[in-house]
Amino acid sequence: MTELEFVLPADIERRSFEIIDSELGEIEISEKNKPIVMRCIHTTADFDYAYNLCFSENAVDCALNILRSGCVIVTDTNMALAGINKIALKKLGCKAICFMAEPEAAKLAENRGITRAAASVELAAQIEKPVIYVVGNAPTALVALYDHMKNGSFMPDFIIGMPVGFVNVVQSKELIMNSNANYIVAKGRKGGSNVAAAVCNGLMYMLTR
Repeated sequence: MTELEFVLPADIERRSFEIIDSELGEIEISEKNKPIVMRCIHTTADFDYAYNLCFSENAVDCALNILRSGCVIVTDTNMALAGINKIALKKLGCKAICFMAEPEAAKLAENRGITRAAASVELAAQIEKPVIYVVGNAPTALVALYDHMKNGSFMPDFIIGMPVGFVNVVQSKELIMNSNANYIVAKGRKGGSNVAAAVCNGLMYMLTR
């Protein structure tokens, strides 16, 4: 049986990152992107994120500048919203919201024959501050974002695209990666609200820790 490692509660996260860094070995990851990759691995214990996280040009610097501006973070699930660190948000003067459970989103979705995730994108388009759109579940949110960008009705300042699943998940991520958006996307089927929140937190921690 493997011997237990004694680690103080306050040191567990630090020790976890030491293990992750050691096991990454010779995998080439830019120093700018590495904290985000490591946080995704820390959240999932899945080293595939060392290979499937895709970053637009200067993505991290772009996201950090948006966070410094006191932006609004819009999530596609309340689970992702719950996972975003509220202390870091407050330090940065940012706000995080989710429209999915709002009556306005439900009514718009019903009237238009679209998903609530797509309806939420339309509501987010009305926000007057810089927007980081965080998607951990609904590929239809990424498709709606792409359609808005294509017709010029809404251009989010940054997209974190991490939907998980099988139906249109891969395709929706490819739309974002082939657009003019600033993004961090987990290509392929993997992702989830916890991973989307982890990426968001990882960016905020670069400014607040």
